[in-house]
Amino acid sequence: MLSIRSKILISIFLFVTSLSGVALATPAEEAEVEQLDKIEQELELQREWAKFRWGKASSECYQNYWVNSCLRSARADYRKEIDPIREQEVALHEVQRKLRESLKTQEDAKRAAERASPEKVAERAANQREFEQKQKDAAARAADLEQRRKDAPKRAQENKAGTQLD
Repeated sequence: MLSIRSKILISIFLFVTSLSGVALATPAEEAEVEQLDKIEQELELQREWAKFRWGKASSECYQNYWVNSCLRSARADYRKEIDPIREQEVALHEVQRKLRESLKTQEDAKRAAERASPEKVAERAANQREFEQKQKDAAARAADLEQRRKDAPKRAQENKAGTQLD
């Protein structure tokens, strides 16, 4: 079963996030996401314990004569335990999704502002010019190399003719 403390925490977070919307500051939102992650871990632990108790009850059912009836009862107890946990997880995940979306929107806006800054625009233009110059230099080197390859037989012939010893 969920503790009253965890139910109260989830209720508080749901209330705060429904009132605040996107107006929260980023550090506050990040802290809230961390707190919600802790609550999620607590719910996961409660879920695991419920699953453990269900597994133990199910294995004990095979010791009885009325196995199916016992399994049905164990499964019903498990569902009674899991359903409130699941409801809280759904609400928690929705709050986390909204907060993460808000954080992502803020980060995207910050990145867009950085990209639009005059320094970044100038840096990108300089990088583009540098890249184009490197492309031209590479093309010139390739053309020079190709010309040298074409002239190689002629140069070899000239070297042979000029260095003959009698």
